[in-house]
Amino acid sequence: MDKTAQTKDLEKFIEKFEPSKFKMLQRGIEIRGMKDLNRSIAFAKELIDQLKLKLNVSHSAEMAMYGSFEVVYQ
Repeated sequence: MDKTAQTKDLEKFIEKFEPSKFKMLQRGIEIRGMKDLNRSIAFAKELIDQLKLKLNVSHSAEMAMYGSFEVVYQ
């Protein structure tokens, strides 16, 4: 996947998910400050599937402590 397609997929995701806080990463974004982390992750995965984006949700126990998860390029 070329850089332009990756950027467009990420932009579509941000536009629809509307995160209040996120940090740009080299491989995607980190979404921060989510109060209901499980629901947010489920919604992010559903949105990626619905829009057929080439993105994945990545999270760990450490990120969960901060209410965050990543949406990264495949």
